[in-house]
Amino acid sequence: MPNTNQLGLPLLQPAQAQKHVTVNEGMARLDGLVQLVLISKSVALPPAIVIDGACYGVPVGAVNEWSGQDGKIAIGTNGGWEFADPKRGWHAAILDEGGTALYDGAAWRIGMATLSPKNAGLSLKVAEIDHVIAAGPVSTTMVVIPSNAVVFGATARVTVDITGTLTGWSLGNPGAVGRYGSGLGLAAGSWARGVLGQPTTFYVPEAMQLDAEGGNFASGEVRIAVHYLELALPDL
Repeated sequence: MPNTNQLGLPLLQPAQAQKHVTVNEGMARLDGLVQLVLISKSVALPPAIVIDGACYGVPVGAVNEWSGQDGKIAIGTNGGWEFADPKRGWHAAILDEGGTALYDGAAWRIGMATLSPKNAGLSLKVAEIDHVIAAGPVSTTMVVIPSNAVVFGATARVTVDITGTLTGWSLGNPGAVGRYGSGLGLAAGSWARGVLGQPTTFYVPEAMQLDAEGGNFASGEVRIAVHYLELALPDL
């Protein structure tokens, strides 16, 4: 049965019996592929309960009902799965990674804003972490900023009250105290929005650093997001 070129929708044939089956299949594919949202592009095990309209990017090595469908889009329909081949240039939101992605003909690239014929590109990304504050004057996160990232700034939100003898806190990097803000609040809901005067390139992975002002940290939790740009190499 012939299909349309872009979305692979099945076409009705002259004098075809049970036309509703073909139409419903096409509608299900449209419902999944238009305004494409992928729950994940890294989950290899299909969910036990299939939700109609739920879409996944099938990774290499997927199993069970997705076995042999590497690189395709799995669309939940009628308790099972329909599969579609993505095309170069398609966009999708990737829910479990919190970003949009561009398909380069072989893979989904998170945050990609430009794409050359040989797949060089520019990506806008966010690295987010929930950091439990350690007691003391300084609390350093695990590595957040990747290598070769051009950072534009950082934002943060206190999710659990910060306690201790401090009167405020600052957000920066090791060796650059308060780069993204100082005099920040302690109560849950307090926030920081640190926009750099000029973008800063980090050639090696880097952590974030919280410094107590006027005392020491005792406890608390902060959600930190680093906003950065990344350059993608062209293919061979």
